Amino acid sequence: MSQPLFRPWFDAATDSQLLTEYARKLDSFHEALADRRVDQKELEAQEKLVVELMKEVEPLLDPEAYEKVTRLLCEVTAYDLMTAFHIAGKARGVPPADSGS
Repeated sequence: MSQPLFRPWFDAATDSQLLTEYARKLDSFHEALADRRVDQKELEAQEKLVVELMKEVEPLLDPEAYEKVTRLLCEVTAYDLMTAFHIAGKARGVPPADSGS
């Protein structure tokens, strides 16, 4: 068996997350966006893949790691949703909110 590939989750020099970069290289991502749109069937297939991976990983985690990975997954999902809203707002010409600075 080959050694598992280690890919860091963030760039140590910039503290930027790298998961988006990795996701953009996934076959499932390229296949879904081949026609430059994502339909319901493709969303359902991706959800099924995510659930299958969760089922593989879940039993490998001790309770403390499980809680931390659960929080990580939720925060990554929130980040993705926020990014989508931000991009959609820019596309509609919605001005950015005042950052207070």
